[in-house]
Amino acid sequence: MTEFWLISAPAEKTCQETWERLQAATLPSNLSSNVKFNIPQLKVGILDVLVELSDDLKVLDEFVAKLHTNIATYVSSLLLGDVRDKIGEILLAKENDIITYITNFQWDLAKFPITESMRVLYEMIKKEVHQIDNDFNSRTATYEKLKENVNTMEKKQEGGFLTKSLAQIVKKEDFVLDSEYLVTILVVVSKANYEEWVKHYETLSDFVVPRSSRIISQDSDNYLCNVTLFKKVVNYFTTKAKERNFFVREFSYDEERMKKETEALSTAIFEKKKYFGPLFRWLQLNFSEAFISWIHVKALRVYVESVLRYGLPVNFQAMLLRPNEKNKKRLREVLNDLYRHLMGSSVALVADTSSSSVSDYDMDKEDYYPYVYFKIDCTLS
Repeated sequence: MTEFWLISAPAEKTCQETWERLQAATLPSNLSSNVKFNIPQLKVGILDVLVELSDDLKVLDEFVAKLHTNIATYVSSLLLGDVRDKIGEILLAKENDIITYITNFQWDLAKFPITESMRVLYEMIKKEVHQIDNDFNSRTATYEKLKENVNTMEKKQEGGFLTKSLAQIVKKEDFVLDSEYLVTILVVVSKANYEEWVKHYETLSDFVVPRSSRIISQDSDNYLCNVTLFKKVVNYFTTKAKERNFFVREFSYDEERMKKETEALSTAIFEKKKYFGPLFRWLQLNFSEAFISWIHVKALRVYVESVLRYGLPVNFQAMLLRPNEKNKKRLREVLNDLYRHLMGSSVALVADTSSSSVSDYDMDKEDYYPYVYFKIDCTLS
């Protein structure tokens, strides 16, 4: 699992000093590798709106995280063998692998103009990712239907002679056709029982054409045989054959129907392949869009939470930490100790407002630490 911790702390004398204190606390013991997480100055608005936006962003965060994970999981299901292990090279964010994108994050000013309020930016992202989600569900449902159609047809090509399609097995010369009295039927005979068939098939009923049976095809256990007899004794012959464990396959030779059956499978395979390419490209493109939107949501959350936690004017440093897997517990202890003095910052902010909704703000937060904290799990499969 590739995990990052996105945190923020208020500037001390300067944001650079806050950054240097983090580096000094974490680097000597190899607790984490860190980079600054740059967020431009955003429009803050009034405090009550920020509290509401905080809750909305949490919901959106969870939605987009699930969306980009669903896309990654689906792409992984389409990949075969060793290629699946290279999913990090297949699913990119702005033509970079996702780790590079996060660690070099730059706010997309063209896509999410900072001249807009944070509420408007939230609505823009929400609209885009919900459209991606709708398209994802629609496109994958179409592909799954095509895949199911092919699988159903291919299953008809498998199995035993009593159930599988015979379109690719039988030929016109295997049958007596267009006779007023005679008909050729197909019988499945186990290899272990074949000598019995040869001995007795002509005597299972009257009106069986002598020496009319031959092997048309075989699998590991059975032979598919034909036999010609009078139409009027087919039912009786079928019953008697079953008593000796010879099983008549219900089949009527229809060249046009078998041709359509074969063409239908070819068409289904072609349609599936034709749809796959555009679908895969769409998945790659929209994974990128969803992932980029997700990291912008994280940036918005850090900004909103930092203002709510540390107050105005906006003056904090956002930082991205990649914990050393073996030292996560120690890293958490060091951060808690480093920022212990911030425990009262939210209380001071609440004291400046009469809003009861703000008063309850910190009490309901999950993963509450003295500093603003969000986890970013970048695992793709």
